[in-house]
Amino acid sequence: MIKKKINEDLRARNIEFEMLGEKYKALRFYQAKMTLDVMLLDDKEKKGILNVPFAHLPKATKKLIKPN
Repeated sequence: MIKKKINEDLRARNIEFEMLGEKYKALRFYQAKMTLDVMLLDDKEKKGILNVPFAHLPKATKKLIKPN
């Protein structure tokens, strides 16, 4: 049977990480596209939402999300 790819909401898990000197919070993971919606944080203020490829995330963050 084919496994259905889903969009996973990550807001409840409070996954925050730092990449390129900026702090981000994970919002939603799109398994079909292997991308992640992240919110750019600046001292706990929301600055904007970006779409980041899963491959560009830090290794520790990838282990928390586990796409398979």
